[in-house]
This record gives sequence, C-alpha cells and structure tokens, in this order.
Amino acid sequence: MSIYQFDTKQAEKQPNSRMCFVCGLENPAGLHAHFYQVDEFTCVGRFLPAPHHQGYPGRVHGGVVAAMLDETLGRAIWSDRTAWGVTAELTIRYKAPVPLGQMLTVVGRITQNRHRLFEAEGELLLADGTVAVVAHGKFVRLPLEQILGEGSALDPNLELFTVPEPYPDPLPDGNRT
Repeated sequence: MSIYQFDTKQAEKQPNSRMCFVCGLENPAGLHAHFYQVDEFTCVGRFLPAPHHQGYPGRVHGGVVAAMLDETLGRAIWSDRTAWGVTAELTIRYKAPVPLGQMLTVVGRITQNRHRLFEAEGELLLADGTVAVVAHGKFVRLPLEQILGEGSALDPNLELFTVPEPYPDPLPDGNRT
C-alpha cells in the first residue's frame, strides 16, 4: 500500500483557529490538525492523536476519527477561499482500528459540487498507508464572511509552518493506555 504523498511546499496551507476541537491551536484537548489544499478538489489533513484522544486502550476514539474526517471533507471546498462546508450528513465506515501515537493522514475530495451543496468522500490513512476509515458527506457551502461573523476565533491569516513529529514508540508515558 502506498501512503498518500503530497508536497507541503506545493500545497496551500489552510488556516487554523484558536479553539476548534480539530484545528484549534490553543485547545488543550484538541487535535491541533494541519490542513493543506492539494488541488481544486482535494484537502489533506494530518494529526498526531495524543493519549487523551483514546477510546479503547491504544486506540483513537471513533468520535475523534469522525471529527477529523468531517473537518477534512468540509474543508475540501476551500480552494476558492470564499466558502467552507458545514456538515449536513456524514456516513463513516470503520475498517480497521486506529492506533494512538502515529501520524495520521486524512484525504478529502469533492465528488459533486452544486451551487449551495457539495458532496465529498475521503479516507483516514495509517502511517503505513493502510486505509482504516472511509467517509462520505454532504455539506452546505457557507460564505466565509458568515463563518467569520462577529466574535469568531478563526483567523484566516494564521498559519502553522510545521507538522508535528510523531511520538516516539512507546508513547512518552511508557504505555499505550
């Protein structure tokens, strides 16, 4: 299996917010995910799940995985920089356990693009390229101005310059629980 490859220097880094659970830079419980617009229809997200994202021992909670897929598919519309996707429907199929302590990649692609709605599909890849989770969603396109309404914590000019390195194996606390 091949790992989804993309060049972060060629891809456009998408903005992060302060407190979003998925991309918030200041959310202590968040994923601190990084997102890149690879082409007009494709967004790639990367994140390193921490021990507090655990469901069963050594595994990422399924809801955390769902949140990451939801965010990546919804961000696939960002190529025109005028709108983001808000979830109307999300279907997820878990194919393999998602382990803690390794960098995970989520790929989201637009499959149908209408004026107000779009559909996207994607997958979560383990560090070795194994497809562990697949998703399909329907999203409502919202203008960026509406999302960035008064009091919003999203700063479209904020950027991260590196993707965090995976934890060493074993995890820092010496176990996988």
